[in-house]
Amino acid sequence: MTTTHQSQQSPYIKVKRSRIHGTGVFAKKDIPKGTKIIEYVGEKITKAESSRRSDAQIESAKKTNDGAVYIFELNKRYDIDGNVPWNTAKYINHSCNPNCEVEIIRGHIWIISTRDIKKGEELSYNYGFDLEDYEDHPCRCGAENCVGYIAAEDQWPKLKRKLARKKSRKK
Repeated sequence: MTTTHQSQQSPYIKVKRSRIHGTGVFAKKDIPKGTKIIEYVGEKITKAESSRRSDAQIESAKKTNDGAVYIFELNKRYDIDGNVPWNTAKYINHSCNPNCEVEIIRGHIWIISTRDIKKGEELSYNYGFDLEDYEDHPCRCGAENCVGYIAAEDQWPKLKRKLARKKSRKK
């Protein structure tokens, strides 16, 4: 497996406490739409290793209440485990109304601004989770359009139906 040890510095960002969740990444200066802000880096691992590490982290989280899994899908064969000290991008939080998106460009995972971002604004992207175990991933983004759980936008209609059914069963 490949490990990249270059420290992820970006002239655009700083890491500090976040109102969304723990630690976040904030714009150090205005960032124009379409800017490659920072690369998501870490250890390149197989899907099998990725699954093993995710399961172990989830089990550990049940005891420690630290639910952070920093594994990012790279392609059909490999993932990137971003749980390394030099990966600043791991601190970018999820939002239902994000100002960034992820693009995989020639085997590299880039965080790119989808609109102009003002100095001091927190960076975010939609983590794109499916609905399996959605209840384990409550969303705290605070966006007006927040659906309450971390889920890919294309999953929102299905999620809203599930939540409506759940609510009607409680009555």
